[in-house]
Amino acid sequence: MSSITIKDLPDRLLERLRRRAQADKRSMNREAIHLLDLALAKQSVDPGVGGKIRDVENQIQAWRRLAGQWDSYLNTAAEIEQIYAARTLGRRVDS
Repeated sequence: MSSITIKDLPDRLLERLRRRAQADKRSMNREAIHLLDLALAKQSVDPGVGGKIRDVENQIQAWRRLAGQWDSYLNTAAEIEQIYAARTLGRRVDS
């Protein structure tokens, strides 16, 4: 099997790994392999797509946290109309 060396491992991270290995009754090496395997298994085959999916999921979570916090004296239709009226056409693109 191959091996790697991790340089400049922060002391706090090493201690967390040590405690986790102890709790899981694994060696630190086995625990590090286990955690790497778990982290990498969560990624999609195409990191670009996986990153986009995570970005979308993070955006959805942010919207859910904001839901119901918008305070306005306007009704929904008037609020939407005001938002559309404030929009610009953007920059001109020559074709």
